[in-house]
Amino acid sequence: MSDSKKYAVFGAGSWATAIVKMLCENLDEVGWYMRSETTKEHIKNEQHNPSYLSSVEFHTEQLKLSNDMNEIASWADVLIFAIPSAFMHSELLKLSVNISEKTVVSAVKGIIPESGLLVGEHFHDIYYIPFENIAVIAGPCHAEEVALERLSYLTISCADATKAQEIADKFSSSYIKTKISDDIIGVEYAVMLKNIYAIAAGIAHGLGYGDNFQSVLMSNAIREMKRFIKKMHKMKRNINNSAYLGDLLVTGYSIFSRNRMFGNMIGKGYTVKSAQMEMNMIAEGYYATKSAHLLNKKNLKKTRLPIIDAVYSILYEKKNPKKVFKKLTEQLD
Repeated sequence: MSDSKKYAVFGAGSWATAIVKMLCENLDEVGWYMRSETTKEHIKNEQHNPSYLSSVEFHTEQLKLSNDMNEIASWADVLIFAIPSAFMHSELLKLSVNISEKTVVSAVKGIIPESGLLVGEHFHDIYYIPFENIAVIAGPCHAEEVALERLSYLTISCADATKAQEIADKFSSSYIKTKISDDIIGVEYAVMLKNIYAIAAGIAHGLGYGDNFQSVLMSNAIREMKRFIKKMHKMKRNINNSAYLGDLLVTGYSIFSRNRMFGNMIGKGYTVKSAQMEMNMIAEGYYATKSAHLLNKKNLKKTRLPIIDAVYSILYEKKNPKKVFKKLTEQLD
């Protein structure tokens, strides 16, 4: 990879918008694919995304905007996907150009439901991208704080350290600090799992549990995350690093966390459907909960996952949150 590589972002939500903003700090031109013609025209004419992070103003001469996924995929060398996992499969069906020699970066927080694979695995198996050309972006980093240019941290994971560093350099700025990692699978799982634990934190808050319980919940969550990731991909890693523990904490506690907000509504008595409708945003943890549950079920020797099991029983088995959390309090230490 060299500095002449072209970068493009796929998606139009808050995280995609934040990524475009970060890249525009270092690149003369950034490709940006979005489904909506209306959104594209609004950004072109008004210099901001009408639906997400609308306070972020873009210099549109820096943007190559398109509703044609294949046009942007053909133009760019580095393809950054920030499309919710639930919609990735249907969006990727539009892809007809060969991307096997591109570098693919996942900013997706979850497993692709149709294939049951992590995003990196999906691109490797379906689109023949070599693993050394696949990277993952992890936090702790909320899109809303990027918009406010508050100091934030990113971890770029890739099997190829040189590629990881060069991608990290494109994100670095006065308000974004970056580091690299080679634990691409572990980081992808951590990015998925933290949203489930944020839903748990939200449910607890909605039910009236206080800060003391939240601290115990998060303490147990990081240990549960460690057990899950170790089962899925055993390698030496420090679970207390920012990409794991840091990202978990900010997602579990922040007022900007949509997963926590979703959980809070469930704890207050909303149904899943009514909470989703009212939020008008995707809570990735809803889909991640089912994926994590099924992955653990597939294992002959199941991992003990009391928090994930509790969230699954509330969201998918329609169990009473108050009763489920009462039982969960007895399982935590």
